[in-house]
Amino acid sequence: MFSFVCRALAAAGILACAPAFAAAPLTLAAAQRAAQAHSAQMHARAAAAAAARELAVAAGQRPDPVLRAGIDNLPLSGPDKYSLGADTMTMRRIGVAQELTRAGKLALRSERYLHEAERSDAEGDVARSEVARATASAWFELGYAQAAVKLVEQAIEAAGRERAASEAAYRAGRAAQAEVIAAREQIALLEDRRSAADQRVRSAALELERWTGAAPPAALGAAPDTSIPPLDAAILARDAASHPEIAVLDRQIAIVETDARLADAERRPDWSAEVAFQQRGPGYPNMLSFGVSVPLQWDRPNRQDRVLAARRAMASHAQDERDESLRAYVADKRRLLEEWRTGRERSARYVTVLIPLAAERSGALLAAYAGGKASLAELLAARRQELEVRLQALQLEADTDRLWAQLRFLTPAAIAASIKEAP
Repeated sequence: MFSFVCRALAAAGILACAPAFAAAPLTLAAAQRAAQAHSAQMHARAAAAAAARELAVAAGQRPDPVLRAGIDNLPLSGPDKYSLGADTMTMRRIGVAQELTRAGKLALRSERYLHEAERSDAEGDVARSEVARATASAWFELGYAQAAVKLVEQAIEAAGRERAASEAAYRAGRAAQAEVIAAREQIALLEDRRSAADQRVRSAALELERWTGAAPPAALGAAPDTSIPPLDAAILARDAASHPEIAVLDRQIAIVETDARLADAERRPDWSAEVAFQQRGPGYPNMLSFGVSVPLQWDRPNRQDRVLAARRAMASHAQDERDESLRAYVADKRRLLEEWRTGRERSARYVTVLIPLAAERSGALLAAYAGGKASLAELLAARRQELEVRLQALQLEADTDRLWAQLRFLTPAAIAASIKEAP
């Protein structure tokens, strides 16, 4: 962080970057560790994955047997009306029925829930990536907001010296009252800029607190080296399928493909078997009955076959959506990588050209003002321009480093490597 701008500002005597972050530093790795532990998104996805794995075990079991009891052939008229034991055909029956689900169907039902668990795991990796990137963005934002406050405070100090000089010159009759008013106006404007910068610091601190769960300390630690490319475009094109966002789509494809295989298996109906004991009245023999039940798929072309066709179409749709999303994902990350590279080039230009020129112009006008060859208004305008250039450079580097974070923390491996860094 501040890799370009801080060196230039410190060399110019405008901003001392290191002392601002001296006490109780909060590193990016520590902030991300806290955010990972605090995240409710990740806990929710872990719970969803655990639930799906429990359901996978249950789905692989046969249905529970059905207990059946009843009365067969109860007389409703005649001398044996409502009698349970007088008529030879009346029987008290108790039995058990069991659906004999095919093992292949049970395996597919279980497999589907396992794929749902895998999708929840991949969604957990997506959440982990989102948390890591959001935390890094908030951390960088807070650091740059603090640096902007320092810049404005240094500008206020310089403006205070210039106001004192203009008031002394006015009392000595060497300056007009308008110059004194202009110096005071400059300070008032800078005070307003400091209020805005302070508000940005508070907002950034609240955003970081949202992710970490605790108010950040006043100081931030050393930042990672953001000059190193966050990813390789060639590797991205080859390995993007392993990124969590694409992995979620792959798991969804596995789910709908399993649904299609299950729909195909449903075209072969499951049988049910039943056995029953039947008790008759005194003097009559008891009975044992058994049998099987088979669903009759009499309209398979318009029912089971239609469901199978729909499931296969959904699988094809999911595959096409995944391929399109993969292309869009790679293109978007390449675009962000180019923006990051351009930002680095522009930041270097600010450090090597624009900031030195603005500082040189301010120094020249300060010398000219001291020698009576330039007005205070010209000096104040140069000071304002220099401050704007420095703030623009700071904002550019903040935006560039946030791009770096968006590209760096895309995969679980990259996040783990960052979190394991020394606090």
